[in-house]
Amino acid sequence: MKSLSPPPLPVARSLTRLGQAISLARRRRHLTQEDLAERIGASAHTVRRMEAGHPGTAMVHLARALQVFGDLDKLNQLLDTPQDTIGLTLMDEKLPQRVRKSRKSPESGAF
Repeated sequence: MKSLSPPPLPVARSLTRLGQAISLARRRRHLTQEDLAERIGASAHTVRRMEAGHPGTAMVHLARALQVFGDLDKLNQLLDTPQDTIGLTLMDEKLPQRVRKSRKSPESGAF
């Protein structure tokens, strides 16, 4: 199996914070790592790695943990495309400067 290169520091920090948040959410619900592992269909080792912010943890485990915590809707909000200012700006840059009516006439059979 090919090993991943280490993530950039901001990514590693975000994964660590996410892992800490998962750990806190689990403990607030009085769940052991084994309990959470059983509920998400994974091993306790996977839960420990997820809580440690390991970059190789499968997203499906995160999604299932969010479902257990009642926060699965937050996964859908991660990239809110209607509010994606960079993406919208890039699209706007490609808009035409002018819009002209087509030259097709009603006699040509065009709509």
